[in-house]
Amino acid sequence: MNKKFILSILVENYSGTLSKVAGLFTRRGYNIDSLNVAETQDPKLSRITVAVTGDGYIIEQITKQLHKLINVIKITTLTEETSVQRELMMIKVNAVGSKRTEIIQIVGIFKSTIADVNTKNLTVVITGTEEKNNAILELLKPYGIVEMTRTGPTALERG
Repeated sequence: MNKKFILSILVENYSGTLSKVAGLFTRRGYNIDSLNVAETQDPKLSRITVAVTGDGYIIEQITKQLHKLINVIKITTLTEETSVQRELMMIKVNAVGSKRTEIIQIVGIFKSTIADVNTKNLTVVITGTEEKNNAILELLKPYGIVEMTRTGPTALERG
């Protein structure tokens, strides 16, 4: 049975490391649902957060192959129970006339922010779980989504 997994991969921060990690997924025919990469508190290290869909066997195979890469230091499979997970989403929504007030109320309910305003649109920024972000997206769709982007999950182990 396929389900979502999040892999937190701590790697040496060298040019080409991300390419090697992503290439491993590609060569094995595994699809990456989302990918986030950033330097950690130590500039010599980066954390790659990969969301993948598969079964336990596939995740086990990916993990074994990742451990063979020289630049990989640690791999952790994160679950909702063992980690704090968030994703960032930005939504540009039509906001003309009385719609603007309704959208601002929705933004307030979800404790999100408005990052940009012009005469036609509002750009909403929300950080939360996938479920929370999907919920605000569904509420804003009737107003007309002009453009949207989201990061996919990024996560840290609890404790």
